Parts: sequence; structure tokens; C-alpha cells
Amino acid sequence: MSKPTIRQIVLDTETTGLNPQEGHRVIEIGCVELLNRRLSGRHFHVYINPEREIDAGAVEVHGITNEFLADKPVFSSIVEDFINFIRDAELVIHNAPFDVGFLNHEFGLLNNETGVVENYSSVFDTLTFARKKHPGQRNSLDALCKRYGIDNSHRDLHGALLDAEILADVYLLMTGGQASLLDEEIPSEEEGGVESVIVRLPSNRPRLKVIQCDAEEVAEHQCRLAAIEKAGGVCLWKN
Repeated sequence: MSKPTIRQIVLDTETTGLNPQEGHRVIEIGCVELLNRRLSGRHFHVYINPEREIDAGAVEVHGITNEFLADKPVFSSIVEDFINFIRDAELVIHNAPFDVGFLNHEFGLLNNETGVVENYSSVFDTLTFARKKHPGQRNSLDALCKRYGIDNSHRDLHGALLDAEILADVYLLMTGGQASLLDEEIPSEEEGGVESVIVRLPSNRPRLKVIQCDAEEVAEHQCRLAAIEKAGGVCLWKN
């Protein structure tokens, strides 16, 4: 009997400011889908006209301008597609109260029975998890990338879809060390092996992706080496 598929949506937003109670709005939503802890290739990404000005400080963070958003759809025109994408999944969000608070504020402005995000999805907060796993340390997304060896050098500005993709890498490494993000799966002779080798794709790829080999000695598993070479990767021993 096959196991049920576990569906997760890694989500990030960008906004006009810091507090929805001061009238600030969502201007970008980025989501990537994980099925059984692997990227499926499906994503949801949209820019939104907030129908208000963006704070100058926010523009410095994400680089999104009022002029750029002038011809973008308003939230009410994208909400149905958004809900359909996240429905019945677990949302994985870094500092979830911020993003969920903004999304629930947007839902509330619709003057209908949309309700709240939690009506459609459960929520996993990676910031709360990271603080428990790494107490007393910095646990921003950038700090976690550095701690887990994820290349985020292309992240000059915040962006919802890019940050969701980076968070997917962080989440998979932080919650068990398994991060198989390639389309092709490296052959495994046994399940549940000790994580001893990781593979990092060359830095000239669009983004760093990390996969796990269930091998204790690379020399004893030539089939894995062949698969790694095919993927264009380089074997590194994990300390």
C-alpha cells in the first residue's frame, strides 16, 4: 500500500511596510511546492497592486516600486488562485506570524466569507523551529543559509519567490538533513542510511541545490558517483 503524498508549500511575501494594521498591504507572493520533501517544479508567483504607496524603507529591502506595480492585479483578482494552490497543504514560512498576519488582513478586506489562511492550510514556522534548534544564535534566513552552507550570494534584494526557494533548501536541511532537490534521484541501495555525503551543483547554475547520498564510503558506491557526474555535481564529504 503506497504512502499518502505529503504536500507542503514554502511561502514568502513582500509588503508595502511592516504593519497591516497601519494599512500596509501585500505586494508579492511567492510559493514553491514540495511533495514528499522534494521540489515538484510547481510554483505560484504574483505581483499585486496594493492600491497605496510603498514605504521608502520597504523599497530599499525588496526593490519593488509603485511604478512597477501600477499595472499589476489587485489582491481580490488573485485570491482564488492563491487559495487553490495552498489548499490542504502545510505552509512552511520563516516568521510565519508576519506573512500569515498580512495575508489574513488581505482576506479580511475582501468583505466576504474567505476567512483566514488557517482555514485552508496548516502552518509550520521555520523561525520558531530554528530558535529551538539553535538557541542563542542568529536565525535569520541569511544566517541559516550561512550555517547550512547554502549559497545565497544572488540575493541582493529580498524577493518572495527567490526567498521561498532558498527557504525550501534551508527547511529540508534543517529538518533532518535530507535535501534532494534535483529532478533525478540518485540511486540508493538501502533506505535510511546515515547522511555522509552531500552534492553541491556548480555555482554557475541558477541556484544551489543540495542532495543527499546514502553512502558511507564513496569508493564503495560507484553507481552514486556516476549519477553525481551525470548531474554535474561535485562530491564533498560532510563533516
